Amino acid sequence: MSGHSKWATIKRKKGAKDAARGKVFSKLIKEITIAARHGGGDPAGNPRLRTAVDAAKAENMPGSNIERAVKRGTGELEGVTYEEITYEGYGPGGIAVLVEAATDNKVRTVGEIRHVFSKNNGNMAEAGAVSWMFHSRGLIVVERSAVDEEKLMELALDAGADDVHTEGAESYEILTSLAGFDKVKKALEAAGIPVTSAELSKVSSTMVAVDEKDAPAVLRLIDALEEHDDVQKVYANFQIADEVLTRLAG
Repeated sequence: MSGHSKWATIKRKKGAKDAARGKVFSKLIKEITIAARHGGGDPAGNPRLRTAVDAAKAENMPGSNIERAVKRGTGELEGVTYEEITYEGYGPGGIAVLVEAATDNKVRTVGEIRHVFSKNNGNMAEAGAVSWMFHSRGLIVVERSAVDEEKLMELALDAGADDVHTEGAESYEILTSLAGFDKVKKALEAAGIPVTSAELSKVSSTMVAVDEKDAPAVLRLIDALEEHDDVQKVYANFQIADEVLTRLAG
């Protein structure tokens, strides 16, 4: 599992404050709206929308909020039109960073994202500089305490998963193709195995080991990017030792 995935899991366990939860809702509403605009308002026939709705339900978003976001996307309700844009860059220690944003003002957003990079010892790069490292995958995380490793591996691989990694003392990471994501997720649900997180992600083919000296700066950059209102997802290819991540989260 990348350091980014582990860091997200650690933060999730710490629990979201009310303000943070409001920001999560805002990002999910944007994703639902965009997904419905591009693929229609029926989750059964729109995998991206189905994943976004599942994520919103996992965060206990009210059904009325989800319904309004879908209707804004399909044009049944008026609302802001968001453009999707991807930014690329580098962070401390030479890590690669991919930022997916949804904005109603591209000029404003690019300036603000550039500022976040420079303020946190990173720099933006030209399109294509790092995106070639990242590949679209389904990513499912399961707590190690929830299931025996052999059982999970057999179930996930039989359902079509590409790989199952055991990382550290706490988590399993299941990687799938985009097409196989739903099938694997449903197989886990049917077996009663609780899922910590399940998302369509981008996974790097090249990882960068970050030492304890650079780790705080790397995590500050990632957190600052994720806290930006227009940023939907941040992907990075760093690896940090579990004990260092836990200590920094404390």
